Amino acid sequence: MPAPDQTPVAVSIVVPVRNEADNITPLIAEIAAALDGRWAYEIIYVNDGSTDATGARLSAVMAERRNLRQLRHAVSSGQSAAVRSGVRAARGAIVATLDGDGQNNPAFLPDLIAAVESGNGRVGLAAGQRVGRKDTGFKKLQSRIANAVRGLILRDGTRDTGCGLKAFPREVFLAMPYFDGLHRFLPALVRREGLTIAYVDVVDRPRHSGVSNYGFFDRLWIGIMDLAGVWWLIRRKKPTPVVTEVVAEVPDVAGVPGVTEVK
Repeated sequence: MPAPDQTPVAVSIVVPVRNEADNITPLIAEIAAALDGRWAYEIIYVNDGSTDATGARLSAVMAERRNLRQLRHAVSSGQSAAVRSGVRAARGAIVATLDGDGQNNPAFLPDLIAAVESGNGRVGLAAGQRVGRKDTGFKKLQSRIANAVRGLILRDGTRDTGCGLKAFPREVFLAMPYFDGLHRFLPALVRREGLTIAYVDVVDRPRHSGVSNYGFFDRLWIGIMDLAGVWWLIRRKKPTPVVTEVVAEVPDVAGVPGVTEVK
């Protein structure tokens, strides 16, 4: 998908939103404050079928910021689909994500991006781990139960997969089998590929404005079929073969044909 500004970028920030008009301007300003002067970056907002002024607010800011892009889903397709649309359109080799409601503080983005960069290809995911969550006690209890069940079955070593603050190599994400809810299983799937995970503690905060726009089950419950499916994928994983390409025979100096292998 072509971008309006073809300036090379190293990092793409993907923000999925639905009906978050009042949170658009302050969050973009915070992202810019965190990243300006550190990386060449773009911000990709994925407008997931919003019915409020989200699209208009984004268009207004786009007139001032050349590195801001807006993708729009004709109808709401969910957070996983929005993240995937943004990653597919991203031009940066590293992608970082955060929720569009303001609860994820962009000040932690540099730590996540740096963790992937310093991994030298070994780190497949830098995952924010929330401390001091600002959700209701009922929501926090549900998240703890969901994380405990997921961890027991998948053994992904991650206490909080629901945090929207993440960073990863774009090619690693796009190599994952896609399904709804993928973003909640990234730690297990990254480990499945033999890559490591960097964990960064991040401080949660109340949303700036409005109410949650992704449903109760969409945000909190791990579907039984999804959990079983990821468990099956992990169990069926085989070692990645070492591949070399055999090219045409080329005579050596003595005129004897030889075989050249290219790794």
